[in-house]
Amino acid sequence: MQSPPCPAVAINALPEFLPMFDILIFLFESYFDAGSYPESDRLSAKLSAAGFEEDDIHLALSWLSGLRELSAATYPERINRSGLRCYTDFENERISEDGLRFIAFWEHNKIISPIEREMIIDRVVALGRNKLALDKVKLIALMVLWNQHDDLDPLLIEDLLTPSDATQVH
Repeated sequence: MQSPPCPAVAINALPEFLPMFDILIFLFESYFDAGSYPESDRLSAKLSAAGFEEDDIHLALSWLSGLRELSAATYPERINRSGLRCYTDFENERISEDGLRFIAFWEHNKIISPIEREMIIDRVVALGRNKLALDKVKLIALMVLWNQHDDLDPLLIEDLLTPSDATQVH
């Protein structure tokens, strides 16, 4: 059975990760108003009923488990007072240049804190893929922020869900 397509945003993912990103979008669309998604057992049943494959569900639930474990308390407070963030070679391999620029821009403009930056990097690296594209980095940022905040600005959500190659209409 094929995973259902996501109508909200076109994520250009690697084939084996496309269903996981579809699941993340499904979760956000289905549970945003509730403020959080259900625990793993219940969520697994709902995702299976929605047509997602068991292997894809397992991959997504594993990634989400790591996300749920993240909290500002797990990072040293001094990160918020540090200067310039230099990325390791490993991080540079995992995150595309556009993704790194996006993270730096958002941090510089105080949209995310340095600790939230580290959480985003943690979840990108957790995928184990090289040069993760901007659209996927933005979706991960959305999931991290949703996990950390009760209230997300609708413009922020729109920015994170808009494909990077989309043209703006005014």
